[in-house]
Amino acid sequence: MAECSKVLVTGATGFIGSGLVMRLSADPQWRVVASVRRQSASSVRDVEVVQVADIGPDTDWSEALSGVDVVVHAAAIAHVRNVSAGEQLTRLRTTNVEGALCLARQALDSGVRRFVFISSIGVNGTGAAHQPFNELSPPEPHAAYAVSKLDAECALQDLFANTTTELVIIRPPLVYAAHAPGNFKRLLRIVDLGLPLPFARVANLRSIVSLENLVDLICCCLTHPAAANELFVAEDGSPVSTADIVWHLAAGMGKRGRLFSFPAILVALACRALGLSGIYTQLFESLVVDGSKARRLLGWQPIVSTEAGLIQAGEAYKRMRSLKKEW
Repeated sequence: MAECSKVLVTGATGFIGSGLVMRLSADPQWRVVASVRRQSASSVRDVEVVQVADIGPDTDWSEALSGVDVVVHAAAIAHVRNVSAGEQLTRLRTTNVEGALCLARQALDSGVRRFVFISSIGVNGTGAAHQPFNELSPPEPHAAYAVSKLDAECALQDLFANTTTELVIIRPPLVYAAHAPGNFKRLLRIVDLGLPLPFARVANLRSIVSLENLVDLICCCLTHPAAANELFVAEDGSPVSTADIVWHLAAGMGKRGRLFSFPAILVALACRALGLSGIYTQLFESLVVDGSKARRLLGWQPIVSTEAGLIQAGEAYKRMRSLKKEW
């Protein structure tokens, strides 16, 4: 690649996108274009910011793609609430499939060299009854979000086939950091409060990936020749149990994790009754990912181990809480 290349990051104010923008903006090899929905987005600094309308089949990416060599498409919607299952999938496909395809077509017309698509390990399924997922594992998405991600992967592969634009797909499992959204954010809060959790005898194993490690893998995939037209699953290394996650987060916060035993079947029934089956799956069942392909093919290694990453997340969360209290 040229000495200084231009990269477009979509979803630049999101959890993954903002971490990637921060990393790339500190690297003189890259000139970063950050696409945002609102020009006043406060989390994007020291990069070229381009306001783009809601992502869909008719989005105009011409300004954002001007002179761009590489695209990282991290923007997506994960949830559509208060609608039927059919309507949810339709709306997810509008953004996650048709929107991705619209960007990809314009990237192809603009002569973009490489298109990196951030997908999800949910494409492979929940993992509860399977061997570790790898790049050869058959897709078996259960949630509407995962279905939309698989549809997007297939559409992009069809589009870029027999073209000079290289496609790289990355499927991460749960991505964590001190400022992670969703269920991990809730878990951090509960551990910080010192509330007891029913995971003492949960013997599950889950692969996760720190934001730092995922961003580093994405950066490797931006330039490595062997990444061209490849699929990678991402993970930190050794899988951990939910109990281990709590212990490590608590250690980072300088606290003692509080766990007790409770019949998993009763938790499963309660979660099902409350429409929270997904939370039960994440906390009580296993999902193991084999990310050795990236190590073998790219020579990539995680920056931090799972244990160290979780402890660091706990430490950073404690610092964030302290700063909020000071204000």
